[in-house]
Amino acid sequence: MKDVQVEIESSKPIKLKPTRSWRTYLGGKLIDQLHGIDDPKDSHFPEEWMISIVSSRTIGREDDGLNKIDLSDTDITLKEIVESNPEEFLGKRHVERIGSQTGVLVKLIDSAERLIIQVHPDKEKAQAFFGSKYGKTECWHFVGGRVINGEPPHVYVGFKAGVTRERWVKLFLDQDIQGMLSCLHKYYVSPGDTFLIEAGVPHAIGPGCLLVEIQEPTDYTIRMERTSPSGLYIEDYLIHQGIGFDKMFDIFKYESFSWEETLKKWQVNPQVLTESEGNRETELIGYRQTPYFRMTQLEITDQMRIQGDGVFSGIYILSGNASIITDGITQNVNKGDQLFIPSQVSSFTIINNGDDPLKALRLFGPEV
Repeated sequence: MKDVQVEIESSKPIKLKPTRSWRTYLGGKLIDQLHGIDDPKDSHFPEEWMISIVSSRTIGREDDGLNKIDLSDTDITLKEIVESNPEEFLGKRHVERIGSQTGVLVKLIDSAERLIIQVHPDKEKAQAFFGSKYGKTECWHFVGGRVINGEPPHVYVGFKAGVTRERWVKLFLDQDIQGMLSCLHKYYVSPGDTFLIEAGVPHAIGPGCLLVEIQEPTDYTIRMERTSPSGLYIEDYLIHQGIGFDKMFDIFKYESFSWEETLKKWQVNPQVLTESEGNRETELIGYRQTPYFRMTQLEITDQMRIQGDGVFSGIYILSGNASIITDGITQNVNKGDQLFIPSQVSSFTIINNGDDPLKALRLFGPEV
């Protein structure tokens, strides 16, 4: 364990290096473009993980997704920093209620193909099957996209009426992919749309989606397809996550709703929190919908002072460039930069250095 307290201060925002994670699906070109990478292209690294102390469950790539501090002379991870002094970096209130983990994971996802039909366990199933105190309820906030094969970005969410466990198992055994998709509701999505995906609800992100996903901090994914849309063979372990083919169907919640009911149940409407002189903070998902995480969007034309509340948070710059001033110390940030805000930071000011409004996301862990 490195002596990270000597090197990393808890009194100012901590800039993190972007980190990509290998997945079974293709994508990532739009993430490359966001970071100004020469020759952007799709690959099996379609996700960028944010404020992450969570390891991937892909065998052989367990270090994927762990954020490191953005310093050229160190490879210290955010996980090591948090573990060095949880109360100082996460907040006493958070540690007393949640423990020494952040309790949250955030991803930027760019899908060039449809993701495999999947589901995630709730807290009870995660504890029973994986010994984990976290399940994987998640939220999707769409920030961009592209037309692929002539079709706009879209997603699949929730069972239609009449889907039983027996029917779902048979579709899996037959590998009837179209049959599976026909059991789910399909929605076309646009930038600004937000969906809460509760654990147990079957879903699939379609091709062409660029979104920020905030979720409980696990990587437990039950997959329904033995081959990805681009032809990648999926090993048994990646399908059932080690619990076996019978138990994996216990993860699904076999509730069904109409197209309209599903949209009403899981699409989240934004709520403006503050607005003054062209500066605005809007809640995209909050504790009124779920206790597991919260996310807001900042739109800053001039400058905005951000108040802390004694717990950690994160910042992700969606567009523009800015200066962040904390107790007289200035940090410059650009599009694609991410920062971990320790609980000790009581306030900071974001100054927009560009002509267009700066857009940034604020990322929060579980309600405390």
